[in-house]
Parts: sequence; structure tokens; C-alpha cells
Amino acid sequence: MRLCRCQIDGEPHFALIEGEELALLAEPPFSRIVRSGRRVSFEAARLLAPVEPSKIVCVGLNYRAHAAELRMALPEHPLLFLKPPSALLAPGADILLPKESAEVHYEAELAVVIGRRCRRVSPEQAHACVLGFTCINDVTARDLQRAEVQFTRAKGFDTFAPLGPWIQTGLDPSSLAVGARVNGTVRQAGSTADMVFGAFELVSFVSQGMTLLPGDVLATGTP
Repeated sequence: MRLCRCQIDGEPHFALIEGEELALLAEPPFSRIVRSGRRVSFEAARLLAPVEPSKIVCVGLNYRAHAAELRMALPEHPLLFLKPPSALLAPGADILLPKESAEVHYEAELAVVIGRRCRRVSPEQAHACVLGFTCINDVTARDLQRAEVQFTRAKGFDTFAPLGPWIQTGLDPSSLAVGARVNGTVRQAGSTADMVFGAFELVSFVSQGMTLLPGDVLATGTP
């Protein structure tokens, strides 16, 4: 199923996407799906980022082809960094280019959306902690990234985490197409089959050090 967050008459709602309509939910979808009984047309709503995460955990250098392109060795374990929740951006909204950077880049990625609290879970247990998957653009001020030791400022500007448009449940994340287009031109094209660490392995790894909460987002790296 497809889950979204939307704004109707100025109020946010979770909803199921069913054809050209949205079936509004009575509560957040993390523990169960409860329909409110209200339906609206898709066109009557404005899509929001599908969740409001307490944290956005990102993974660097997680595609073999990307590592080869950069002439870097594959990491022995996932390389983690964080984007602040204030970087979150709704589908279709404008990315604001900061005056501090002259080189802002896109990074298309598969995002894992956490559905229940998880701490120190195995990759096998991680399946039950995942609500579904969506798209994220790990927007990066590349010149600042090169100039600084860590990535927080380069990747943490407001609007640098476009997320959505919705969450797809029940996906097998092991072989999904991941790509980016800029003004209609394909700039990135890859597959999650090329990942060094798979989605559930990443959830497990992150959960060893920090508790993941419902609505948290894990960006799995760019091809």
C-alpha cells in the first residue's frame, strides 16, 4: 500500500492513496492502520513530507560503482552521518540554494522509514521495524563538503532533504532502481543491488548505537 501525509484545509493528515482518492487515517500508521472514514480527491490535498522524523540518518559510500568512480576502497562498516530534521522538504517544494555554496549537488537515494521503536536489532529483526520505503534527495553543498572535515554543514542546510512523495510498504529493497533527473536529463541511474550494505543490515547497524523511533528516516546512500 501507499501511505502519505497531506494537508487538507490547513490541517495535516496521514492517508492511504487509493486510485485518485485519499482515504484519511484516524491516527499515525506506525502501529496499525485505522481509517477515519473520510475520503478526499488526490487533487484536493497538498502532499507533505510523508513523516516528521526525529532524525535523518545517512550512509556514505554504500554503492560499489560509486566507490569505484571515486577510486575509494569499500568501507568495512557503514559510514554514518546525520541530517537535521529542519532540512526536511515536502515533495515539489523548492530547494533553497545557500549563499555560502557555489556547488550544490543532488544525491538520489532509497530511504527506509522506521515503523516501530528499535534498539539493537538483528538484520532479520529489522524487517519488523520498517514501515516502508520512499525517496530522498541527499542535497549536498559539495564545495563545503570538500573544505570541511565532517559533513554536517554541507548536508544540513534547510531544504536539503526532499522526502517522498509517499511511503510504499511491502517492497523488497534488494533490487530497486534508484535515479535522478535534472530538468528531464538523467544524471544518476543505479540499483540497490549494488549496495555494499543492504537496507535491513543498515537498520540493524544503526540500531546498535542509537534508538530508532517511528517516523525516523535512514537514507541508504547514492549510486
